[in-house]
Amino acid sequence: MSTSAKPYHHGDLRAALIRAAVDMLEEGENYSLRAVARRTGVSPTAPYRHFPDREALDTAVAGEGFTDLHGALSATLDAAPDSADPVEVMAELGVTYVEFARRRPAVFRLMFADGCGSGNGSADRLHALLEQALSRLFPARSTPELCTGLWGLAHGLAFLHLARADADTDTTAHVRAAVAAVLRL
Repeated sequence: MSTSAKPYHHGDLRAALIRAAVDMLEEGENYSLRAVARRTGVSPTAPYRHFPDREALDTAVAGEGFTDLHGALSATLDAAPDSADPVEVMAELGVTYVEFARRRPAVFRLMFADGCGSGNGSADRLHALLEQALSRLFPARSTPELCTGLWGLAHGLAFLHLARADADTDTTAHVRAAVAAVLRL
């Protein structure tokens, strides 16, 4: 009887490779397809079955980030009671956005790196979610320009807070005040 080893089956290798890349990125490690394969415990060529190059893996990692951010924003919006002040709901969405960036800075930066969020429609899904929220909360004021302006505000605040991550700043209060200042004009 042969004592050959059983063939190795990883399960969902694509997801495992993305998870390894996210973990490495969040731990501050620069990853490559070879390093991700090593961490996942597969051969150095195995990732190429799912990703032709590092750029494709980056796009997949960014896509996971966008999915997570979309889920967090949706949960914030769904948690708001119908009677909630619309400005406060938008401010909470801003807080959720900035807090996501602060919790996962490397992934957040990658999400908005050249090309990562554009090809797969991920950024479009965030924009659509914000447009839906504005239409629901401010039916008379909802415009594509207001949507872009509020996203720009939250995005700018996210990067400002990342730049001074060690500062003793109350992120929540800062973001709420900025969103309220714009919407209460």
